[in-house]
Order: sequence, then C-alpha cells, then structure tokens
Amino acid sequence: MLKINNLHVNIENKEVLKGVNLEIPHNEVHSLFGPNGSGKSVLISTIMGYPEYEITGGEILFNGQNINQLSIDERVKLGIGVSEQRPPTIKGVKLRNLIELLMPGEIQDETFRKGMLERFNMDKFLDRNINDGLSGGETKKSELFLLMLARPEFLILDEPDSGVDPEHLKKIGAMINETLQKKIQGNELCNPYGRNSGLIATHSAVILEYVHTDKAHIMLDGKIHCSGNPAVMMDQIKSNGYSYCINCHQNI
Repeated sequence: MLKINNLHVNIENKEVLKGVNLEIPHNEVHSLFGPNGSGKSVLISTIMGYPEYEITGGEILFNGQNINQLSIDERVKLGIGVSEQRPPTIKGVKLRNLIELLMPGEIQDETFRKGMLERFNMDKFLDRNINDGLSGGETKKSELFLLMLARPEFLILDEPDSGVDPEHLKKIGAMINETLQKKIQGNELCNPYGRNSGLIATHSAVILEYVHTDKAHIMLDGKIHCSGNPAVMMDQIKSNGYSYCINCHQNI
C-alpha cells in the first residue's frame, strides 16, 4: 500500500532523511522506533506533503501512485490520515464544526457518530474550540475522534503515547483500533486480517500494549537501519539502548 524508495529530504538546505526505504502492505500496521531527532516526524510530515520538507531524491508510492508532487488535501482524498504529535489549537472552530464537515448527515453516519460520541465520552468537547485548554491525552482523543469519522485507508500516528497519562492511554488505544477496523457498507469485517494499514511512530512503544503492529523498523540519523518483530526489538532497545542497534547494524 505504502512504498518509499531511497527517500532523501532537506529542511532549510540540510539533509535530514538520507535514503529511507520502507514498505507497508495492505492490512498491515507497522511501528517506527527511534529516539527523538532520529527523523520519525520528518518522515511522517513528508508522507503527508508538508511543503517545508523538500524531497531531493527518491519517491513515495501510495497504492502504486507516485505522490511526491501531490498537495496535502490530495493525499487525504487518496485515503491517508494523520494524527500529529502536537496538534494545534484552533480558535473559533469547534469540534462540532469539524464533525459536521466530515459527516454530511446521512442516517447511517449519524448513527455511527452518535454511537462514537457516547462510547468515547466526547460530547463535552463538542462546543469547545479545537484543542483549546485540553490536556495532552484529551487533545489526542479529540484528534483521533475526527480520524475515526474520516476512516482513512492508511492511518499515520506520530507519538500517540507521548505526554499521555495511563487513564487516557487505554482509551486512545481503543480509538486507534476502532479507526483501523475496515468497514464495508457500515458493517465490520469478520476477517481478522481485514483492517486498514498504518504506521505508528513511537520512541517508548507504550501504545503497542494496546495496538497490535505486524512489523517494526528502527530509524536512526535519518535512515531505517533494521526491521523485525516489534516486541523483540523493543525489548532489546529497553535493555541495551539504541546504541545497541547502531553497533549491531555496523557489524552486519
């Protein structure tokens, strides 16, 4: 579904991504590990098409289509959705306004919306400005709620567990799993492999206690150095640090 070939990216004439290769097939969710400053957020922003990230080499393919030159809204229309690490506060725009924009009011969607509002206790945020005065966990809940309604084919999450207390983390995990569920005409697929694809960037991997990922990749200094089993790789990182990954890669 998503394939990245030898991607090089500059920010203000400084190379930050230095030949990233990544492939995420249909029905798979991958995790991206790496310390702060390793390039995880830059990769996500480049996939989404933020203009300050200049692609100097390589390509991003989504469902076989090169999206290097597409705008953010064009990528969203293709089915890519993102939850940012630090979603902005938007004065004068209420959560209710964005919900109405995403949900044009069909009966089936209205039923789904009301069910989600009740299930995740979002009614109290409907008439508040977007992310205004919310805690870290509340902000991420609000952001994920909008993604649940949009139902992107490919979900990208940038540090969904960063700055989130344990009380909110379990709820955020449930919202992510709900968003990843594939729907056909309003019905959930019974096939456990029939879920949407995604990429979850995290340096702590706490969110993986609530969301299953099929494969993990380690990013260091603007490159993906190795890939494998998420649980095994995170155990090694917790025991030995990311320096272990660097030494391991150099000795291959």
